[in-house]
Amino acid sequence: MNINEFDYNLPEECIAQTPLSNRSESKLLVLDRKTNEIEHKVFKDIIDYLNEGDVLVLNNTKVIPARLIGQKEDTKATIELLLLKNIKDDEWECLSRPQKRLHVGTIISFGDGLLKAEVKEILDDGIVHVNLIYNGILYEILDKLGEMPLPPYIHEKLRDKDRYQTVYARIEGSAAAPTAGLHFTDELLEKIQNKGVIITFVTLHVGLGTFRPVQEENILDHKMHSEYYEMSQETADILNLAKKEGRRIISVGTTSCRTLETIMSKYNMFKECSGNTDIFIYPGYEFKAIDALITNFHLPKSTLVMLVSAFASKDIILNAYQEAIKNNYRFFSFGDAMFIK
Repeated sequence: MNINEFDYNLPEECIAQTPLSNRSESKLLVLDRKTNEIEHKVFKDIIDYLNEGDVLVLNNTKVIPARLIGQKEDTKATIELLLLKNIKDDEWECLSRPQKRLHVGTIISFGDGLLKAEVKEILDDGIVHVNLIYNGILYEILDKLGEMPLPPYIHEKLRDKDRYQTVYARIEGSAAAPTAGLHFTDELLEKIQNKGVIITFVTLHVGLGTFRPVQEENILDHKMHSEYYEMSQETADILNLAKKEGRRIISVGTTSCRTLETIMSKYNMFKECSGNTDIFIYPGYEFKAIDALITNFHLPKSTLVMLVSAFASKDIILNAYQEAIKNNYRFFSFGDAMFIK
């Protein structure tokens, strides 16, 4: 399967640089994957497409200010680290720039030594493992020193850090936001619950696996990076009952989808568990967990375009994307949404 099959032409002006002032006023493209019918709505209209008894699954990960800019202690050269994943204790997997200036034992200082990172291992593609050295509570220190790790296609400064968090973000550890959830407000979630829709949560800490570009021409050669996930017993019980009773499970975002599909593929049921997933979903994959998907519009040639193409077929998705471009939808992290039913 060739990477170019998942390419499309996107005018640069379609890339959203800032979030809307009102989260739920984003556009919503509703796509029926069986009939290819498309409707153009506003995101708060999502409630009209949800039924009593549906289960809405949201990813409650919280983005940490994971982008750190410091200096090597010996040469004072500037080094940037992006914290990707907590391996154990204070050992973290990071993206480094420039990696060529680092070697095992290098110490990088941030905020006049408030936080230090000692390089323990150097891997491919800019990845390093570091041990963080600090006194106090790490996430409080990151709040002081770190920046929100916005994607490279966003050039505007983010005025309000909370706009790169969902309103239900709870579990710290993500290097990027689960962006489909950015459209929900507390008020909209309350209305959805009042309609009889069951809302439940999983956690997937977004890391390199979600946003790393595919560089291989044959997508089957692409290796996904693993990301940490967890599911509670309460969520497992809700989802298993919904499956048993034939009620819809609707994933909010590709991260929730990958978590649900990982667990269902592994256990043939939902269960309380945690672990790391490197699931790669592309056309030909048979979905076992979800019945509908709320998602944003994704980058050309990305694993996320491949996932939604697996759910609705590549031709249907690329046609819907062209419709979105024609109708001035905003793309990517701060962009508009799509409901695939």
